[in-house]
Amino acid sequence: MNLDWIQSEENSLIYIGDTLCSWCYGFAPELDKFIEKHPELTLRMVQGGLRPNGVEMVHQMEEFLKSHWIEIEKRTGQPFSFDMFTNEDFVLDTEPASRAVIVCRMMDPTKELAFFKAVQIAFYVKNRNINLLETFLEVADEFGMDKSRFEELFESEEAKYATKTDFQLSSEMGIKGFPSVVVKLRKQFYMISNGYREFADLEEVYQNVQKEVTK
Repeated sequence: MNLDWIQSEENSLIYIGDTLCSWCYGFAPELDKFIEKHPELTLRMVQGGLRPNGVEMVHQMEEFLKSHWIEIEKRTGQPFSFDMFTNEDFVLDTEPASRAVIVCRMMDPTKELAFFKAVQIAFYVKNRNINLLETFLEVADEFGMDKSRFEELFESEEAKYATKTDFQLSSEMGIKGFPSVVVKLRKQFYMISNGYREFADLEEVYQNVQKEVTK
């Protein structure tokens, strides 16, 4: 994975999130507004690795997740479905979904954020099993991507390594919660969100950072 952009780019918007982070899903409309407002910032994504080892079964967390998702739906307006809780064998593992986004990045980085959001919708709205390659192939097909090439890359050591690299980068950046947003201005990094933040608040923090930078 080429990480030269970390040092070479002057004005970057770095979004650290996880496809299966429910607050990241709720954050999507707010992030979209910020990106539209600031085309001068080059978007970069880092997959955070919320639960990369598949150690939790969804049905064991059902009560907690349902109450959590209801809260997020009320606050953000993002819709949730709860049909997945009928599958008692479903393991909550964020690595496959993160790897699928990495594969999209490898094939067409301009589609990465849209693909990321499509995987979220597949999980939270359509209740698709995000442990199955088939789910990601369906999303890839929606984006007009070569499914054979996608599958080849998804199963490759290159993609698995690149996914772990993103997780490691997230950790090395000191990220403690998702979603997080970092901007890089004049070779300096500034965290403008550590957790969910509405667009107006995000913009206010960013404007304060810009004032600090231009002093």
